[in-house]
Amino acid sequence: MNNESQYRVYPYRWIVLVVFMFTNLAIQILWISYAPITGLAAAFYGVTDLQIGLLSMSFMIAFIPLSIPSSWAIDTIGFRKSVGIGAVMMAVFGVLRGFAGGNYTFVLITTFGLAASQPLLLNSWTTVSAKWFPENQRATAVGLVTLANLVGTAIGMVLTPILVESGTVISQVQLVYGIIAVASAVLFLIFAREKPKSAPSALAVQTRALMLEGLKNAFSSKPFWYTLAVAFVGLGIFNGVSTWVESIIRPRGFSPTTAGTLGAVMLVGGLFGAVIIPAISDKQKKRQRFLYIAMIGAIPGLLGITFAPTLFLLMSSAFVLGFFLVSALPVAMQYAAEVTVPTPEGTSNGLIQLFGQGAVVFVYVMEAMKTKSGSFTPSLLLAALLLILTLFFISQMKDVEL
Repeated sequence: MNNESQYRVYPYRWIVLVVFMFTNLAIQILWISYAPITGLAAAFYGVTDLQIGLLSMSFMIAFIPLSIPSSWAIDTIGFRKSVGIGAVMMAVFGVLRGFAGGNYTFVLITTFGLAASQPLLLNSWTTVSAKWFPENQRATAVGLVTLANLVGTAIGMVLTPILVESGTVISQVQLVYGIIAVASAVLFLIFAREKPKSAPSALAVQTRALMLEGLKNAFSSKPFWYTLAVAFVGLGIFNGVSTWVESIIRPRGFSPTTAGTLGAVMLVGGLFGAVIIPAISDKQKKRQRFLYIAMIGAIPGLLGITFAPTLFLLMSSAFVLGFFLVSALPVAMQYAAEVTVPTPEGTSNGLIQLFGQGAVVFVYVMEAMKTKSGSFTPSLLLAALLLILTLFFISQMKDVEL
């Protein structure tokens, strides 16, 4: 048989998506939880701001060598087993980091253990959507996973400084986050399924190339290279601002709690962007125009974070930056999956994440370009120029007929 009657969309897809979203939420809490308390954490562990920044950057550093092997695992043994392994690793190292006390060395080691689990979670986004969702819901599904990531980051940004400034020991806060990771891992292992009994569409049963052939096919596509460039810039800026958020606004007299709130507002904007823009993109079956909108819209938000002297302008700019910058990721990921057929979704997804996380170099550049007074203005202006550069890349990314 080769007709529409053999395809079926199951309501259970939402349960699979929700438990998968929870694992992504948990890893983001663990990633970002030191960023809004950089100064306080440096004093607690007796180290420098840069060493605290390394706890966030370790995720990006580990992603570079582990992304391709993680994509291979996802494409070979399936996303359920792969994400299950990542979720268990996250739970174990998350709890261990909570027991580290004031020992920075042990915190760093366990953080790299957490970082090793992240590629198995992040590289599965489009695989889950491809196996469970029809074409007209796939960017939306990826957008919802992006939303979960943002909620996790927001929790880490807002809750951590509140708890620490209220007197809770930093190591105890980390133990709470480790327990959240355990809960997410248990729920995923219980409720996640590899794929439905019947595929949601013809494209879902289409034979995908093996990983090596998939890599060759992806890298032979010029639009895919431009997509990688957009991801490199977009995720580099997002991770850079998230990592150094407290240091960026500290010279203007803002507190760690304000830094956490700023990061959360940026993420709230991202929540709306990750849901609204991909859904419209799915409805119109267009990707290029929404990538234009995302990059152009992010520029005034970034400039606002750079120069805003008042709390209102600072928070408004953060919302705008989050809304537009974050919305680009699920659209770009779905575009990459479409333009690289028959490359496996896990491979194209993994390459996008790899290039985005490889932008850790920009996080280092931001620190290196910091002025003697502690200002991040030069690096933030560089980021704005890079956003303008992406407009050329997007002009070369023509839509694929779905």
